[in-house]
Amino acid sequence: MSMRTSVLTLAVLALAASAWAQGHGYTPADIENGGQLYQANCTACHGPEGDGVPSVNLGSGKFRRGTTDDEIVKIILGGIPGTAMPPSSFSEGQAGTIVAYLRSLASTPAGGPGIPGDARRGRTIFEGSKGECLACHAVAGVGGRSAPSLSEIGSVRRAVELQRALLEPSAEIRSDAKSVRAVTREGATIRGRLLNQDTYTLQLLDSSGRLTLLDKADLREISIPKESPMPSYEGKLSAQELADVIAYLRSLRGRP
Repeated sequence: MSMRTSVLTLAVLALAASAWAQGHGYTPADIENGGQLYQANCTACHGPEGDGVPSVNLGSGKFRRGTTDDEIVKIILGGIPGTAMPPSSFSEGQAGTIVAYLRSLASTPAGGPGIPGDARRGRTIFEGSKGECLACHAVAGVGGRSAPSLSEIGSVRRAVELQRALLEPSAEIRSDAKSVRAVTREGATIRGRLLNQDTYTLQLLDSSGRLTLLDKADLREISIPKESPMPSYEGKLSAQELADVIAYLRSLRGRP
């Protein structure tokens, strides 16, 4: 599969997912929020593709113990007695966004580069001059802090999502990867990764990896770029190299 074909395939998948979401009353924000909740709370058992439990495939769009969204929400909230599925502390609305995400998995197949990758070669690319990924990302505490840690990325992100992030980084900028540019009243510019903000303050990791808390009253400008600071690897990596890097990223599951 060529790099151009990969990009076109991802574009078709994104359009299909968007059309599907609108047809089912879900918004892209619902799916994104549900995906983040699923990845933070459910992948330890179910895996990023939803097939981590034997005889259960949440990514298929079909569920063994429920058919309607309301039934699946009740299962997420109440668990399944006599099984390893525990009750949760999600609100009903949060459980609904998880259902939205699970429903979307069936419309965006697992995908990936379409050819086998080699994790060892992928690590060499990731850490070397061709990828230079450690300049921004950290793995097991080694690397930069201006972008999210990738130590457990393989346990929470699907192959198709990793491929899209490498080829089209600005197509979906996750909340933990947003950059911010702040200008003080004295004219100093501060850039970094947005961690949190409220009515009065802005919290970010600056380009040196230092935690910085800014008082909004001391700022004259705050902007969150719509473009990701991460470069696209389209045209920089061959199809095989792309597959190798994805194989390496999928091997990162927070365990030695």
